[in-house]
Amino acid sequence: MQKNTKEWIQYGSAVVSLLLAIILVYISYFTSQSRDVTDNVLWYFAQTLMYAGSIFGVGIAIDAKFADFKDKFLNHNKNETD
Repeated sequence: MQKNTKEWIQYGSAVVSLLLAIILVYISYFTSQSRDVTDNVLWYFAQTLMYAGSIFGVGIAIDAKFADFKDKFLNHNKNETD
């Protein structure tokens, strides 16, 4: 499996689960007589936010740290050769 395919599967599953959680919250709100959202739905929504945040946030953080490390390494080697 290619790296790009793996990323698309991760991002796609995060987006789909987040959309389904939002739809579930709306369904729970509008079908309830007292216009409240149950605890189970809120728990599922929170877990979905954690999953989506970890999928999007970890990749971005690793890419940013790697770019910083690469810039420092390249600039350090330039300074030694000058």
